[in-house]
Amino acid sequence: MFGYVRPPLEDLPPEDTERFRQAYCGLCHTLARRHGLAARFILNYDFTFLAILLSQRETAPVACARCPASPLRRRPYLEADAAMELAADESVILAYWQLRDGVADHGFWKGLMYRLLSRLLRRAYRRAAAARPEFDRNTRLQLDKLARLEMEQTPALDPAADAFAVLLGAAAEEVDDPIRRRVLGQLLYHLGRWVYLIDAADDLQKDAASGNYNPVALRYGLTDGVWTEESRHAFANTLDHSIHMMTTAFELADFGCWRRLLEATFYHGLFRVGRAVLDGTFHDAPSGKDRKKSKDLRKPHE
Repeated sequence: MFGYVRPPLEDLPPEDTERFRQAYCGLCHTLARRHGLAARFILNYDFTFLAILLSQRETAPVACARCPASPLRRRPYLEADAAMELAADESVILAYWQLRDGVADHGFWKGLMYRLLSRLLRRAYRRAAAARPEFDRNTRLQLDKLARLEMEQTPALDPAADAFAVLLGAAAEEVDDPIRRRVLGQLLYHLGRWVYLIDAADDLQKDAASGNYNPVALRYGLTDGVWTEESRHAFANTLDHSIHMMTTAFELADFGCWRRLLEATFYHGLFRVGRAVLDGTFHDAPSGKDRKKSKDLRKPHE
């Protein structure tokens, strides 16, 4: 994933921030236990969000342990359950193929970092793919479709966005309950569409400089990756539509203790990220308040 799915932790009560931190640490421990130390380095907010979506209405039991990030003090984390293991396996598969896509998109020298990282993750990927062969097959299928669209320089947004949306929507296929599986499939589909489009918008200037395929630039005829006021407004409406579809699916399921965090993300966090990407401020240094929240998330709690 890409780092765009960010819960607005600064707006949430301390118990929700702590619960998210425990899920973050729990996914880290699950990645290490199932796939080795290298898998820990793919951990991010996006994959933690996936684990929360796939989880049950109540949190798993909490354990405490030291880890490389906190070698002296024990941190609480959510113990692995079936949902956490599913999220860990799917996260490794997604991260591996994202790295391989980076190898394909760059020349030899610029692709060295992607090649090295994918080699480090290869053993973990093989274990994850063996555990979730259908998800791995679907991921490769949709990425092959994306590669063909890139070669054809397809100017439409929907074909490429749909391929990534289908890819992410398949993450719900192993959820047992059929109604919940259908709801999560729709939610993840539209989240995948949003992530693909926001990533393309974030890469506009970089792709304009490198000549890489960017469906947003082609669709709106953007020169040098610069928005016109009309194209910016039209694209913002497209992003908002995806979020509205996510919230429609979200309201159909009971997410229990996770509801407040998920609600804040869908109704506030994604809009903020979209606005920051379109304003060109997404990669700016965080404010002092945001840095404090990030520090609080990482430190052990008494």
